[in-house]
Amino acid sequence: MRIEQLWRAGESGVLALPSGRLVRGRGLRDPMPSGHPPTFGVYLLGDEPPEFGWETRWVRWPDFRLPADPPYLMEVLIESLRRAEGERVEIACGGGRGRTGTALACLAVLDGVPAAEAVGYVREHYHPHAVETPWQKRFVRRFDRPR
Repeated sequence: MRIEQLWRAGESGVLALPSGRLVRGRGLRDPMPSGHPPTFGVYLLGDEPPEFGWETRWVRWPDFRLPADPPYLMEVLIESLRRAEGERVEIACGGGRGRTGTALACLAVLDGVPAAEAVGYVREHYHPHAVETPWQKRFVRRFDRPR
């Protein structure tokens, strides 16, 4: 399936990856941005999210912590990267900074950004306070593309 209207670089929360793929990060406590809704969403929450009206994946991830199942996160991020070629992919948590920033940094690693540079990349291109805790930063530095 190819979506006619993808995210646009420069829109609120949209991260442009090195490959040119665009992924939107956001905080679920904030109002939904105007424009088209996502076609695929990844929700990083301690509890199961509500129904959104589009296809979703839930990654159990309590606030200020790390994902409960890192291999599942890897699987979901690989799917997200693939789907971002032609779909509107959204990655979100409660506030849109810590967990979302960490997942976006890991997505950047999958797209070719060196793990040691991924937090800086996301802070520059998504939000300056993305990836909030020392253990989230360490998680990104140790994140590696599958072989």
